[in-house]
Amino acid sequence: MRRDDFGKIGAFVQQDDILMSTMTPYECFKFACRLATTLKPDEVEARVEQLLTGLGLQSCKNTYVGGFLLKGLSGGERKRTSIGYEMITNPSLLLLDEPTSGLDSSTSLRIIRMLR
Repeated sequence: MRRDDFGKIGAFVQQDDILMSTMTPYECFKFACRLATTLKPDEVEARVEQLLTGLGLQSCKNTYVGGFLLKGLSGGERKRTSIGYEMITNPSLLLLDEPTSGLDSSTSLRIIRMLR
């Protein structure tokens, strides 16, 4: 396997997210799913909703990600959105850099269970 082939089987979640501050978790997941999969529109919607529910992002799915100039998600919500963004393609291999840093113990447990 070559280094260029990693994107076909795996994904990497960085410690610092690289999400668009003007998008919502729902929009991020839908964009990633439409970009990186061949799912039909109803399957895209189902996959997005599955991740939003599994990551506990239903209550903030329409909140901007935010950034320095735009108020938005909390740190834990941003981290979960970053993880979901990479999980949208259901990769065989998922590498995460400190996936539970900044999260409370309940949310950390939920993330680890979902990843398992």
